[in-house]
Amino acid sequence: MKKRAKTLPGVTRRQVLTWSTLGVAAGVTQVANAVSLKGAPGWTPFSANPPEQFTPSGWLFFTAEEARTVEAIVDRLIPADDLSPGGKEAGCAVFIDRQLHGFYGTFERLYMQGPFQEGTTEQGDQSPLVPQQRYRTGLAALNRYVQQTSQKDFADLTPAQQDALLEAMEAGKVHFTDFDAQSLFLEVLNNTMEGFFADPIYGGNKEMVSWKMLGFPGARYDYRDYIERHNEDLGLEPISILQWKGGDHS
Repeated sequence: MKKRAKTLPGVTRRQVLTWSTLGVAAGVTQVANAVSLKGAPGWTPFSANPPEQFTPSGWLFFTAEEARTVEAIVDRLIPADDLSPGGKEAGCAVFIDRQLHGFYGTFERLYMQGPFQEGTTEQGDQSPLVPQQRYRTGLAALNRYVQQTSQKDFADLTPAQQDALLEAMEAGKVHFTDFDAQSLFLEVLNNTMEGFFADPIYGGNKEMVSWKMLGFPGARYDYRDYIERHNEDLGLEPISILQWKGGDHS
């Protein structure tokens, strides 16, 4: 049987428990007395690690052909309708291009050493390829497949043909020669959703189209005045991180 820990000479276990309880109570009291900040925060978002900024000229990673293909895909994943513009106009391809140009493109911040073995679903991505390699190889395999079957590039197919091929890729019913078609579909789909809903500072969600569609007020600092207001339109125009940095957040 495990022996109980001894207390100090002259100190009972009841005293130790009493002191511990008082210590916790003192900590809670300190938290309760924490200073409440209202209005503008006393810090600048991303001041220590700012997102990379680019002049709006040209593609940073995609070739012209790759960009044309990705724009066609994102426009079918998020087609324009009465609620919002399509994925291309919303800047989803630009978002993906910038992400691939940055540290995400090379998985710079992830452990990428072998061995690489097929894992379980719970273990997540086990590929040795980084996103830059996946897009470059996958898009080439896609257009090669379309050339072999239709003598066209993906972007030149009709919207109905593009939808049919994307649905087959998603379902694992089509196979490319040099790349897994289903994994390419999922990669582009996930990145397209990120680009559509992320802060515009990253190149997508142009003019906050998705936030306006959802009624999401954006990167505001303090929501405490609205916590108890449920199921009502607050009438708040969304603001982006760039507006915070520029001080336009009144």
